[in-house]
Amino acid sequence: MSSSSSAGAPVLSFRQRLTWGAHLFKALFYQYHREFAERIAPLVPEDGVIVDVGAHSGQFAKLFSRMVPRGRVHAFEPGGYALSILRPVVRLRSLRNVEIVAAGLSDVPGSEVLNVPLKKRGTLGFGLAHIGAELSGRDVVSQEIRLTTLDLFAHERNMTRLDFIKADIEGWEPHFLRGARETIARLRPSVMIEVSPKQLAQSGSTPEEIFSVFEPLGYRVFKTFEREGYRLHSVRGFEGLADYLFVPEERAPLLDAG
Repeated sequence: MSSSSSAGAPVLSFRQRLTWGAHLFKALFYQYHREFAERIAPLVPEDGVIVDVGAHSGQFAKLFSRMVPRGRVHAFEPGGYALSILRPVVRLRSLRNVEIVAAGLSDVPGSEVLNVPLKKRGTLGFGLAHIGAELSGRDVVSQEIRLTTLDLFAHERNMTRLDFIKADIEGWEPHFLRGARETIARLRPSVMIEVSPKQLAQSGSTPEEIFSVFEPLGYRVFKTFEREGYRLHSVRGFEGLADYLFVPEERAPLLDAG
């Protein structure tokens, strides 16, 4: 079963409003992924440019903002609930170098339906919001969202540099990459992607489709886990569910990796 909401912040139940307050508090005052920032710091200069694909509540945007005090963070987030948290976080934390783009990134501009799973108590599992079928059978709240491509965005902004991309969009990553091929080939950013076969199946994709984008471009691949403090392990291809860091061959020696 699903319910629908229009673009913008969704209409919330009383329980969901209470949970929203908790989500906002956590986004404002908690900081996760600190070890991640330390691992990738050699790849990101202080005047660097970062694209955060699936900015969610801003945990990574906060880190990225500090990493590039003289640079820019483009935070893409299409979900109304996530945006209702991300916007006050950016404002109240004075993240002046973070630009929120209220859109998703895909292979073609247009629109799609974003499905936000409902938890057993009726609260929104907005961290699992995704485009594509809900294979678990859970109820969802559906929202029509706007899509663009990174290639189009980079062209419109006349981007001449891009140092890092983080993409965590619950299986939609191959669609994003198809719309980012020219920009990645031209600007050669390092790219961190969560690769989950189960999530990729929701959008009709496979891990191999992600890896095939970087193989001809001369990228090295590193596997990493949050539970290991984001320690980097050099790999040749997909080795199971994990975060994967794709780094241009010429920049890989900067990393402390095994």
